[in-house]
Amino acid sequence: MRALPLLALLLVAGCGASAGAGPGACTAIGAPAGISVTVAPGSVAGEATAATLETCWAQSCRSSRVMLHPTTEAVDTGCTGDRPEDVCSAEVRETGEKDGFADVPGLPEQQVRVTLTITGADGGELTRQTLDLTPGPVYPNGKDCGVAGPQAQLDVAADGTVRTGT
Repeated sequence: MRALPLLALLLVAGCGASAGAGPGACTAIGAPAGISVTVAPGSVAGEATAATLETCWAQSCRSSRVMLHPTTEAVDTGCTGDRPEDVCSAEVRETGEKDGFADVPGLPEQQVRVTLTITGADGGELTRQTLDLTPGPVYPNGKDCGVAGPQAQLDVAADGTVRTGT
């Protein structure tokens, strides 16, 4: 009979400690290996519609098509009041940048050589640049949940200059 209160206490304590719950939970979210491309507002971004990324390492190269899409951001448009039941809203607007992502299966966490070619709607080349970069690991759920990726970032300035991003 004395075991019944102890059993009840264990059951109640166990309810709040389910597997996978809490702030340290790891989800099944992933992060593909690849390279992000961001094109700054300006002359190149205005005409850019796509890019080709050639990524080379270990005596082989892989070519990836990168579709460039307008980058957006949320802009606060205000609230109807300051009471809890009042409504606040936001709208999405384009920033002038364009961005895209190139899946690069097998991308290593070591230096690779990339050639980025950005093209306009007519298929004409707007800019082409080759540089070296080192992809890094990605932790979509935090460092306690394992690594995914790796990934790297390329930033294209309005004048077409390409740099590795952060």
